[in-house]
Amino acid sequence: MPIFNLIDAAEFQGDKLRKKNLFSSRRMFFDIYCLEPGQEQSLHSHTDNDKIYLVLQGQAEVTLGAERTTLHPYEAAVASAGMTHGIANRSPDRAIVAVVMAPHPSFGK
Repeated sequence: MPIFNLIDAAEFQGDKLRKKNLFSSRRMFFDIYCLEPGQEQSLHSHTDNDKIYLVLQGQAEVTLGAERTTLHPYEAAVASAGMTHGIANRSPDRAIVAVVMAPHPSFGK
Protein backbone atom coordinates (compact mmCIF):
# COMPACT_ATOMS: atom_id res chain seq x y z
CA MET A 1 0.00 0.00 0.00
CA PRO A 2 1.67 3.28 -1.08
CA ILE A 3 1.69 5.77 1.79
CA PHE A 4 3.56 9.07 1.54
CA ASN A 5 4.61 11.75 3.99
CA LEU A 6 4.49 14.60 1.50
CA ILE A 7 6.62 17.03 3.51
CA ASP A 8 9.34 14.42 4.11
CA ALA A 9 9.33 13.56 0.38
CA ALA A 10 10.05 17.18 -0.62
CA GLU A 11 13.32 17.87 -2.44
CA PHE A 12 14.37 21.33 -3.59
CA GLN A 13 16.89 22.40 -6.20
CA GLY A 14 18.38 25.81 -6.78
CA ASP A 15 18.06 26.29 -10.54
CA LYS A 16 14.37 25.43 -11.12
CA LEU A 17 11.33 23.97 -9.40
CA ARG A 18 11.69 20.33 -8.50
CA LYS A 19 8.96 17.97 -9.69
CA LYS A 20 9.04 14.72 -7.76
CA ASN A 21 6.81 11.87 -8.88
CA LEU A 22 5.30 9.83 -6.05
CA PHE A 23 2.89 7.66 -8.04
CA SER A 24 2.19 7.10 -11.70
CA SER A 25 -0.13 4.83 -13.68
CA ARG A 26 -1.69 4.89 -17.14
CA ARG A 27 -4.65 6.74 -15.59
CA MET A 28 -2.97 9.51 -13.57
CA PHE A 29 0.12 10.84 -11.87
CA PHE A 30 0.72 12.24 -8.40
CA ASP A 31 3.67 14.59 -7.91
CA ILE A 32 4.89 17.16 -5.47
CA TYR A 33 6.34 20.38 -6.82
CA CYS A 34 8.95 21.99 -4.59
CA LEU A 35 9.49 25.69 -5.31
CA GLU A 36 12.18 27.90 -3.87
CA PRO A 37 11.32 31.62 -3.73
CA GLY A 38 11.13 33.02 -7.28
CA GLN A 39 10.77 29.64 -9.02
CA GLU A 40 7.85 28.99 -11.34
CA GLN A 41 6.28 26.66 -13.85
CA SER A 42 5.77 28.26 -17.24
CA LEU A 43 2.21 28.79 -18.42
CA HIS A 44 1.02 25.86 -20.51
CA SER A 45 -2.05 23.72 -21.18
CA HIS A 46 -3.01 20.10 -21.74
CA THR A 47 -5.69 19.35 -24.30
CA ASP A 48 -7.05 16.21 -22.66
CA ASN A 49 -5.83 16.34 -19.05
CA ASP A 50 -7.17 17.88 -15.85
CA LYS A 51 -4.70 19.03 -13.19
CA ILE A 52 -5.15 19.78 -9.49
CA TYR A 53 -2.72 21.92 -7.46
CA LEU A 54 -2.94 21.59 -3.64
CA VAL A 55 -0.65 23.77 -1.52
CA LEU A 56 0.82 21.84 1.40
CA GLN A 57 3.35 24.33 2.71
CA GLY A 58 4.08 28.00 2.02
CA GLN A 59 2.05 29.80 -0.60
CA ALA A 60 1.91 29.67 -4.38
CA GLU A 61 0.46 31.91 -7.03
CA VAL A 62 -1.62 29.89 -9.47
CA THR A 63 -2.69 31.06 -12.91
CA LEU A 64 -5.84 29.54 -14.40
CA GLY A 65 -6.72 31.06 -17.75
CA ALA A 66 -6.76 34.86 -17.31
CA GLU A 67 -7.08 34.67 -13.50
CA ARG A 68 -4.32 34.66 -10.86
CA THR A 69 -4.66 34.02 -7.17
CA THR A 70 -2.45 33.07 -4.25
CA LEU A 71 -3.13 29.71 -2.65
CA HIS A 72 -2.27 29.05 0.98
CA PRO A 73 -1.85 25.70 2.77
CA TYR A 74 -4.76 23.32 2.20
CA GLU A 75 -6.19 25.38 -0.68
CA ALA A 76 -6.51 23.79 -4.10
CA ALA A 77 -7.11 24.92 -7.68
CA VAL A 78 -8.27 22.90 -10.68
CA ALA A 79 -7.03 23.46 -14.23
CA SER A 80 -9.54 21.78 -16.51
CA ALA A 81 -8.40 20.26 -19.81
CA GLY A 82 -7.48 22.95 -22.32
CA MET A 83 -7.09 25.71 -19.71
CA THR A 84 -3.78 27.60 -19.61
CA HIS A 85 -2.22 27.19 -16.17
CA GLY A 86 0.98 27.51 -14.17
CA ILE A 87 2.25 28.00 -10.65
CA ALA A 88 4.85 30.32 -9.11
CA ASN A 89 6.38 31.00 -5.71
CA ARG A 90 6.38 34.79 -5.29
CA SER A 91 6.92 34.58 -1.52
CA PRO A 92 10.19 34.67 0.45
CA ASP A 93 9.61 31.11 1.73
CA ARG A 94 9.70 27.66 0.17
CA ALA A 95 6.48 26.16 -1.17
CA ILE A 96 5.40 22.53 -1.52
CA VAL A 97 2.47 21.74 -3.82
CA ALA A 98 0.81 18.37 -4.42
CA VAL A 99 -0.15 17.90 -8.08
CA VAL A 100 -2.48 15.31 -9.61
CA MET A 101 -3.12 14.97 -13.34
CA ALA A 102 -5.52 12.64 -15.10
CA PRO A 103 -5.33 11.00 -17.46
CA HIS A 104 -1.56 10.63 -17.44
CA PRO A 105 -0.28 12.74 -20.37
CA SER A 106 2.35 10.20 -21.38
CA PHE A 107 -0.30 7.57 -22.02
CA GLY A 108 -3.03 9.65 -23.62
CA LYS A 109 -6.75 9.05 -23.18
